[in-house]
Amino acid sequence: MRDICPVNFNNCAHLDELAVLRNRVAELNTQVITDELTGLFNYRHLLHTLGVEIERVRRSGGEFSVLIVDFDNFKKLNDTHGHEFGNLVLRTAGTFYRKSLRKLDVPCRFGGEEFVMVLPGTGLREAVLLAERLRKGVEAIQLCSEGDRVLVTVSTGVDVFRARDQITPDQLIHRADKHLLHAKHMGKNRVCFPDYADQSGGMSSDERAALMDGFSNQRS
Repeated sequence: MRDICPVNFNNCAHLDELAVLRNRVAELNTQVITDELTGLFNYRHLLHTLGVEIERVRRSGGEFSVLIVDFDNFKKLNDTHGHEFGNLVLRTAGTFYRKSLRKLDVPCRFGGEEFVMVLPGTGLREAVLLAERLRKGVEAIQLCSEGDRVLVTVSTGVDVFRARDQITPDQLIHRADKHLLHAKHMGKNRVCFPDYADQSGGMSSDERAALMDGFSNQRS
């Protein structure tokens, strides 16, 4: 008992040791949910976040959106420029996404060259506009291999969860992934999402037309 410091005794070695241990525990907790290469959250944390957001929306209403992002022609990129360059692309993308999203957004590495962004309190229209800004941002990243700039692009699928949806986190990811696959089939380097004419889209036909016209003008 003599080794235990008195209460309110500031110069106590045991308190210093406890602080070190607490910092170490915090570091380990961060490592458990962080992807080592990109610095983004990992798949484990993605599923946890989706579960929390689904429960929150079911209890309180509202909505949240999910982006699933996949680099175009990534295998060819690796084969042509090497795996280290591929890793550079993923690390750079991780930094870009962290700086481009809000603090409450949750960017995760889904696996390989795929990323998932969870956007709390974000409707479909806002999510699509953000996805388009991120797409253009990735395309503008300056990466070079052997002195030459290498153009890097991504395709993105977007979906939204509302309180009436009776689906699991995996099913929500699958739903967004279908739009990602559509983006790939449509020629890559684009954003695809649910039809706004569908009631689940939450937008009128006029709003949808205005948004799509905006995309067309950006690409022209």
